Amino acid sequence: MSRLHTHLSAAHQEVTMAGPIKRLPMLPAERALKVISGRWKAVILYHLFDGPRRLSSLKALVPSITQKVLIQQLREMEEHGLVRRKVFAEIPSRVEYSATPLGLSLEPILLALCEWGQHHADELDEHDRVADCIIRPRQSAQTAN
Repeated sequence: MSRLHTHLSAAHQEVTMAGPIKRLPMLPAERALKVISGRWKAVILYHLFDGPRRLSSLKALVPSITQKVLIQQLREMEEHGLVRRKVFAEIPSRVEYSATPLGLSLEPILLALCEWGQHHADELDEHDRVADCIIRPRQSAQTAN
């Protein structure tokens, strides 16, 4: 049985979402891997580290992903508390996705995975087959003003 959670967004529009479809594993490492697994979740989250983005912006940043899969991955990350979906009461409506504090806490982990992936490619003499890891520090509210 799926639970429904209702959240009141800043625009005072309710966003209702189903609770996690499947139970997560009991082992913490397995749980973490399950939450971030999937071809696109780390890439999407990486782009949300810089700040809120609209669906069209995310699609442009990850052109290889289909819109259906992008929405599916965003919903799964929202169910696991990594991403927040904010609906603005405008005509036409505007939706933004942002990383939650829990999602942002994955930044050093994803950077470590990226660095390990580069090391792995170097060890197998495939360094020319991987991209550079670029994790940019987020601007704090103080430096952004």
